[in-house]
Amino acid sequence: MSRVRIILRVLGGFGVALSSTQAHAGAWTLDQGRGHVVVTATASSANESFDHARKLQSTPRYNKFEFEALLEYGVTDWFTAIVSPGMQHIDIAAPVSARRTGLGYSEFGGRGRIFYGDNWVLSGQATVRVPGTFDAANPAAIGYNGFEHDFRLLYGYSFSVGGFPAFLDLQLAQRFRSGDPPNELRFDATLGVRPGPQWLVVAQLFNVISEGASPPVFPSYDYSKFQLTVVYDLTRQWSVHAGGFTTYHGRNALQENGLQIGTWYRF
Repeated sequence: MSRVRIILRVLGGFGVALSSTQAHAGAWTLDQGRGHVVVTATASSANESFDHARKLQSTPRYNKFEFEALLEYGVTDWFTAIVSPGMQHIDIAAPVSARRTGLGYSEFGGRGRIFYGDNWVLSGQATVRVPGTFDAANPAAIGYNGFEHDFRLLYGYSFSVGGFPAFLDLQLAQRFRSGDPPNELRFDATLGVRPGPQWLVVAQLFNVISEGASPPVFPSYDYSKFQLTVVYDLTRQWSVHAGGFTTYHGRNALQENGLQIGTWYRF
């Protein structure tokens, strides 16, 4: 097997590890008639990968830039609609030498509140992810050219840490992927703390496990990411955020690092 074909196989499996790191608003639904828009720009890069034995090895440089918007709107007090379009640019270095610029995944769906108490909520969420391309020949499009359906259970709990308001959000998801990529089991955890009236510090873990493999392009894989974000409220309606993330553990996955900046608008 040629060196280029081997790299294409590896990147085919790794491409799915570069999915959006933008988290939804969590388990809580929005009040009827209320909504928010979150716009995020993400730049990420990887030149190392975790092999099948979870050891780091060199890989062709993989750069990606994404521009995403998340709109959530409270249709009722118990149901929140979700729309999240995206644009992306992917550049893979030689010997693959592939590039793509265009629509990324666009997500449509909703989140419904199932049970709730004074400081907790249990919700269910379902979304469909529509690809921005169906190109199967471009290596830079591998992993981004098939429909996906995401179903998740969300639990949110609000409390205080040292007198500061805080929340915990846990999400368990099953993602069904069309075509060759294997389905995925996902677990996300978010801890948010407000150390001041205008500040919010958010720590997140994103965990993905493939359910099987689709040789030769898509090997079995798993990976875990850590993300830290700081949000600053400019006004009641406007906020800005900045943060970074890293893939700290994985198998057949890129060791990806990235930075994010964005803004929030509430209405």
